[in-house]
Amino acid sequence: MAAPFRLLATLLSPLARLVTLVPTERAAWLAAALAPVALVIAATAPGAWVAAPVLGGVLLVLVMGDALLAGRNQGWAIHAPADVEVGQPAPLAVSAQFAGGRRRVVGAALATDPRLAPGGQVSLTLAPQTDAPGWRGATPITATRRGTARLTKAWLRWEGPLGLGARQVSYPLDQVVRVWPDLSPVRSKDLQSFLRNAQTGLIARRIRGEGTQFEALSEYEPGMDRRRIDWKASARHTRLYARENESERNNQIVFAFDCGQAMCEPVDGLPRIDRAVSAALTCAYVALKGGDKCALFGFARHPQLFTPFITDTRAFHRLQSAAAGLDYEAAEPNFTLALATLTAKLKRRSLVVVFSDFTDPTAAELMVESLGRLANKHLVLFVTMADAEIEAQIAAPPIDIATLAQAVTADSLSQQRRLVLQRLRRMGIDVIEAPWEKIGPQLIDRYVLIKNSEAIG
Repeated sequence: MAAPFRLLATLLSPLARLVTLVPTERAAWLAAALAPVALVIAATAPGAWVAAPVLGGVLLVLVMGDALLAGRNQGWAIHAPADVEVGQPAPLAVSAQFAGGRRRVVGAALATDPRLAPGGQVSLTLAPQTDAPGWRGATPITATRRGTARLTKAWLRWEGPLGLGARQVSYPLDQVVRVWPDLSPVRSKDLQSFLRNAQTGLIARRIRGEGTQFEALSEYEPGMDRRRIDWKASARHTRLYARENESERNNQIVFAFDCGQAMCEPVDGLPRIDRAVSAALTCAYVALKGGDKCALFGFARHPQLFTPFITDTRAFHRLQSAAAGLDYEAAEPNFTLALATLTAKLKRRSLVVVFSDFTDPTAAELMVESLGRLANKHLVLFVTMADAEIEAQIAAPPIDIATLAQAVTADSLSQQRRLVLQRLRRMGIDVIEAPWEKIGPQLIDRYVLIKNSEAIG
């Protein structure tokens, strides 16, 4: 969602502008170079020791004079996005105006929440603007976690023409940057083309020809699916008739997220839970377009949230806001409590899409049992992301004994993972296991297949 830029800091007031004169790195190196000179003078001509403090004083005067030649700062501003999406780059800019003097280098630094920048610091180099007065610098920031991040302090530093002295000013900030789930797949051209071309949910009439719920009989025509021929009706009328079925609509779809330790581990730079949220919201958008109802359910040691069912794409932002509130917990999830709570809240048969992960069969035992009880009343789709690191270790050439041992261990873990997924399939639970970038498309394909087969209601 392209949020407008917000002006974080306006022109600083005279009371807040505490300018300090500081030496630069070049001045420090110059002072270090003068130290051996002072030692040589002290060793060869002790009577000329006064030259050492004179040289130091000259250097100090140069530093202060160079800083004064840098000119005065008339104001500076920070332009930051009020809203960003996790994993998506967003521009951050700093602009400054000066009066008089000459400047060699102008730089800025911002203290931020660690989820916006590694180490919680953003540094920029400003350059003179060609189309406007003043200096400006910009850099992209990429949020690594959802939630609310803050910019807490800013520094501006500009050096004099000699590069020996600089002026520096700081200013406290209290600006909030909201980090939302990634909705770039929803805005993608491929998905929008799919929704424009899809029939289900886009035509305001009863959709015939799909699903399994009988709607009407029509005379069979060449090109129609032969499996739709109603042989009893055709025998009565001595002509071929085909069944027309009504497409299933108004289903309940629940996207359940495991927010525990395994889902907080990163995959390609982002936590698995954020990858899952992006795929779920994309599928939820398609489901809302298809006339179904969607809700979100999050849990870890305890259930975190359960949203009301959303029935219209105009209320899709409510799902996005709720997904932004899913917290990260470095603890094992309580599947028994969470799925029992979800079962008690659902009053009719629904499609429950569970996003989770596991490391070994022992850790997955309670998960399998809880999913089995949930599958007795609802249609369950289990979604997990393939571990690219394990696959890479299995495929690595055995160049030494350590690599071979890692490959054997990784292959053992992969086989144990497949056994757990096979148990789920034997229990009647549909399973999707794919790399994170393919989870979204495969989830949409599986949803459409389940919807057209009338398996939910």
